[in-house]
Amino acid sequence: MSGHKKLKLTTRGRYAVMAMVELAQKEGGTPVPLVEIAESGQISLSYLEQLFAGLRRNGLVKSYRGPGGGYILAKPASTIKIADILDSAEDCVPAKRNTKAKNSNHTGNKQTHALWGSIGEILYISMKQISLDDVNNDRLDNHPMVNKLFETFG
Repeated sequence: MSGHKKLKLTTRGRYAVMAMVELAQKEGGTPVPLVEIAESGQISLSYLEQLFAGLRRNGLVKSYRGPGGGYILAKPASTIKIADILDSAEDCVPAKRNTKAKNSNHTGNKQTHALWGSIGEILYISMKQISLDDVNNDRLDNHPMVNKLFETFG
């Protein structure tokens, strides 16, 4: 299974998904100010600004400056995959991590390290199938990928 991209669920990723769901819910063609998303999601505005820098850089959101400015989705929610949001959340300077140091100093044996790597690959493949629209419209209970995972591993 090795060689596929691995997913790590981080706090940054969780907040990015939460903010994107919030943005998708408010989507109506008019930009949504980050302060509005920060208040409703109880997320620090400066933290949210960092997350949205990565989301914008990766083409998931568009920003508009000035009075009435804010953010809108850059493409339909049905085409934005959760894995892309999670990847974008890690794509900002404060979020970059030194993976060399982490890997050389990991705890556990080779087998458990391989186990967590495989689980990360399974999660990544799964999150590439689930869209922002699926999450926003509560379609996870009947989502083909979620059902397949539970059939396979349940």
